Amino acid sequence: MDFLKKTHRVSNIKRFAVISRIMMKHGLGEILERLFERKDTTSKIGDESPVFARTIYPSPRRIRRVFEELGPTFVKLGQLMSTRADLFPTEYLEEFQKLQDRVPPVAFEEIQAVIERELKQPVSEIFVSIERESLAAASVAQVHLAEMAEGEWVVLKVVRPGIDKKIREDIQLMYYFAKKLEHTFEIGQVIGFMNLVKEFERSIFRELDMYTEAGNIERFARNFKDSRELYIPKVYWDYTSKSVLVMEHIEGIKLDRVDEIRTHGIDPKEIAMIGLRSFSRQLMEFGLFHADPHPGNSIVMYDGRLSLVDFGIIGYLDEKTMLEIANVFLGYAEHDYDMVIDALVDAGIIDKKTVNLQSFRNDLRDISEPFYGRSLNTISVRDIYDQVMQLLLKYHIRLPRDLMLLFKTFIQVEALGKILGSDANLLEVTRPYAKKLLKQGYDTQKWVHNIVKDFRSTRGYLRSLPKLFHDILKELTAEKHQIEIRHSGFQPTNAKIERGINRLTVSIVISASLIAGSLVLDSSEKVLVFTVDFFGVHTISITALLGLLGYSLATLLGFWLIISIFRSGKM
Repeated sequence: MDFLKKTHRVSNIKRFAVISRIMMKHGLGEILERLFERKDTTSKIGDESPVFARTIYPSPRRIRRVFEELGPTFVKLGQLMSTRADLFPTEYLEEFQKLQDRVPPVAFEEIQAVIERELKQPVSEIFVSIERESLAAASVAQVHLAEMAEGEWVVLKVVRPGIDKKIREDIQLMYYFAKKLEHTFEIGQVIGFMNLVKEFERSIFRELDMYTEAGNIERFARNFKDSRELYIPKVYWDYTSKSVLVMEHIEGIKLDRVDEIRTHGIDPKEIAMIGLRSFSRQLMEFGLFHADPHPGNSIVMYDGRLSLVDFGIIGYLDEKTMLEIANVFLGYAEHDYDMVIDALVDAGIIDKKTVNLQSFRNDLRDISEPFYGRSLNTISVRDIYDQVMQLLLKYHIRLPRDLMLLFKTFIQVEALGKILGSDANLLEVTRPYAKKLLKQGYDTQKWVHNIVKDFRSTRGYLRSLPKLFHDILKELTAEKHQIEIRHSGFQPTNAKIERGINRLTVSIVISASLIAGSLVLDSSEKVLVFTVDFFGVHTISITALLGLLGYSLATLLGFWLIISIFRSGKM
């Protein structure tokens, strides 16, 4: 309860009580008991204690019901968790995917108050009319149809009043529970609940900002401005704010109404091809892709074009990742699994220090081969998804958020193609776009362009280098600073060199002792001759003793050197 004591907020305490009550209501009381018991020992995976055995993997259905009852913020969290197949088993993903982002609509008067507060003028001065009944009501925003003074029909997407404050309070409690889960259960550390909440916080506040979504729409509009297949609605920037988005209303047919599409003389298979081609361009040309292309967000216009709406969830790919994704697609298309794995390693998705690449390659081949050459309408997208996710779990591979979004979007795009009865192959559709991207990556002009760009970004630093060196030298000459050079990692080499020098020194001492002893013993002059009875010798000089001592020292050192060399095993 330390978090609640620190906040001193009645709302947090009340919300905590609500969360606890709902968890107990749905049979998750044992988790609460475990989280808030006073012991600090972390339970290990494999602990056979009764409580742990029952709570380590609680019922996914119960968790879903808890999220539903806790409201919009937790519904959104559950939807995010449904995309993290690298963290959660399949049965959990299936339950989380059932979470519907539908809540009772807010009264129109409250929506009107938000519009007028944000746009700073009465709605009657902006719109001829606004339909009081919402087109859609989600957890974050509500959508209404309106007519502009010029006669244009627009869609108003309005952030639900008070939702920002409520989400912030819920996220604080999420962090609190996440920390407790990681501290109490080792599985909590494996999943990384704190990072999951951070990811959720980042994504949910992007959805709350209508300026961000409007900017996404504009970027897509620029990317596809010359397209005759894909249409992006117009943003009315003069009437858009942080909590209100005004965009062009697109008339047409929802993508899953196949019979209605046909009745308007439009071929559903051609619509599928438009979707596949546009998705390929998003990946291979722009590095920006619509990450929520479900039927409600894809409108078939009456002139045969496809329009995307609702740009709240967008994925981003940098240039390096785009190139690696292109290599992955080409590798798959050409059955070159080594190419796929090399691309995954280069992208940092696979760590070759921890993953057995040969084993991974074999498993990847076994999963992929049955689907080669088959059209969308003969493939179970669910099966592909499940098998790939099981592979990621097996090798403990975690994908970055945008790559997880990409994979989820890939599955959704194929599912839409299947709904439309397409017999196309996504790999074949994507192949020319991937080849074009890779060709551009090796293009000399592109290299020069990147070099120039890098130079421009660093020339400011280069310009300041002379002054920087001058200041450093000035400080050194003033004896205000000292330069200290340290090295590391040379200890083993230094030890070997030191042993070699020592042995060389001993060898020199041995040689010197032998030479000195020989010279002294062979000397004609006898210094300090004295008489003593020593093994029959009656006269001994000091020179003889010195010579004998030299020979004895050389002999002892020689034996020591030979023994040490033999012990080292390096003769």
